[in-house]
Amino acid sequence: MVVQSAWSHQTVLLTEAVEALAINPDGHYVDATFGRGGHSRLLLQQLSPRGRLTAFDKDPQAVAAAQELAASDGRFSIRHQGFCHLTELGPASVDGVLMDLGVSSPQIDDPERGFSFRHDGPLDMRMDTTRGQSVAQWLETVEVPTLAEVIREYGEERFAQPVAKAIDRRRQERGPIRTTRELAEVVAGAVKTREPGKDPATRTFQALRIFINAELEELQQALEASLHVLRPGGRLVVISFHSLEDRMVKQFMARHSRAVVDRRVPFAEPAPMPLTSLSRLMPSDAEVQGNPRSRSAVMRVATRTEAPA
Repeated sequence: MVVQSAWSHQTVLLTEAVEALAINPDGHYVDATFGRGGHSRLLLQQLSPRGRLTAFDKDPQAVAAAQELAASDGRFSIRHQGFCHLTELGPASVDGVLMDLGVSSPQIDDPERGFSFRHDGPLDMRMDTTRGQSVAQWLETVEVPTLAEVIREYGEERFAQPVAKAIDRRRQERGPIRTTRELAEVVAGAVKTREPGKDPATRTFQALRIFINAELEELQQALEASLHVLRPGGRLVVISFHSLEDRMVKQFMARHSRAVVDRRVPFAEPAPMPLTSLSRLMPSDAEVQGNPRSRSAVMRVATRTEAPA
């Protein structure tokens, strides 16, 4: 599908994610990351005239695409917000929440967005280009210890300190880093070894993107918010694309699915948990072959348990 640009997007785990929501045709669902609308469009096909779908996205280009859909389908609405705003929908008001995390193909493939080291463009990386600092602006003033910590924590880069020092040396000698190619070249000079087939800049670019968009903090808020908005029996479906996200989702679902026994009252029934973790799924070999960017995807599914009496 091509929306407002020459860059197309193949939705990962399309049918599997919508099936995992166990659609009630009259229900209210949330696509927490609209992107280019692949999941939303398939979900709408399964809703009755009484069903509703609310989508969130921070990217103005994605919001523009969603507004076109909203104009043609009254069951659908879009919010230009991050999905941490889920709580605004109200308690127990939603039958299913789908979160498709990460960066969409149009964002990666458009050099002007600055997400990819494979294309030279402005070093931006903001999901929402209407607010906040770009990566280039942040790199102008950040201290080396802070930069190294961000690259280490969010990129799991073992050469974080050499990379941070190389960036600092570059800006002192030649001024601020303004483009993706400039940053990729600096990182390549500091990362001495890398996994076969992986660009030396991969981990640093991931770290800076996650940090500048506060992705993990927003994900944690959104996961907690899902407990607030899901009705009993409602489904939470999350697709992640790197280990930091997946670990957070896995731990969240496990923590809220595990029965808790009050040691002070050993014979009492365990406290009811708000979630039941259901399944973990990865793309098929056929999907990975057709869309290599899906290879790292992991989908986890949980259901909201009945509220305690």
